[in-house]
Amino acid sequence: MSLDLATPPVLRAKLRSVQAELNYLGQVVGRPYSYVDAPPPGRPRTNIVSTPCRTAVRDLRPIAEEVSLDREGFAVARGRSAIRDFRDEEAIRRIYYPESAAILQAATGATRAHIFDHTIRRRVPGAADRSDAPRQPVSRVHVDHTERSGPQRVRDLLPDEAEALLRGRVQVVNLWRPIIGPVWDMPLAVCDARTVAPEDLVPSDLIYPHRTGETYQVRHDPAHRWYWLPEMQPEEALLLKCYDSATDGRARFSPHTAFADPGAPPDAPPRQSIELRALLFHPA
Repeated sequence: MSLDLATPPVLRAKLRSVQAELNYLGQVVGRPYSYVDAPPPGRPRTNIVSTPCRTAVRDLRPIAEEVSLDREGFAVARGRSAIRDFRDEEAIRRIYYPESAAILQAATGATRAHIFDHTIRRRVPGAADRSDAPRQPVSRVHVDHTERSGPQRVRDLLPDEAEALLRGRVQVVNLWRPIIGPVWDMPLAVCDARTVAPEDLVPSDLIYPHRTGETYQVRHDPAHRWYWLPEMQPEEALLLKCYDSATDGRARFSPHTAFADPGAPPDAPPRQSIELRALLFHPA
């Protein structure tokens, strides 16, 4: 895992890449939205339209030790989890949460990590996410939190401490790990945050039964620079920055998406992965 936040990486002139279709935000009428559950009668579940854009996705492995959360908005961590059965929800919270918190604090220097949820995805070809099937990979370019929803999650989850915590630096970082490997089917691509302009990020409502969250959908820009970690194994994890309250030039939002790797073998097993989301706190 790269923790060097000061020295810029020496990018190789020719990183291996694949040409893949990434689904960006298309033309939308009004503010983008999606319902997590069934929408009210007569209202579509979402008004988000995706536009596939052919994009170079570069091999991250040659620079995996050089990228960092504060510069590109993502990092690579290595080390096998002690948990072996990711169907055991109690073990995930008892073992995997503390393991992951330690990784995230080491990567960021945060004095406190509050893991607030996790999602296990087991792909079923042809199934939609949030259907009767298990949770599915999200093959649309997005960021899980926004300028508004990052602080709001602190207020939602830690209301008694929120205002004091928000006086310091706050980050939302995801930790994404395969459950089985190598991952060929629908791997995760991450975008260098330095190549993303503020106007590329479009606030979108994510409507739950009792609250409305906010994520970013992302408009296409050919300047975006994308990476993936080919054939990821369970002893590897990607760290993705989804929000940072610091406004001093460090990466704040890292778009990401699942994508169909055109080089994947036709008999590749469906992707299985776990991602968890954490609030990370630094003293004021």
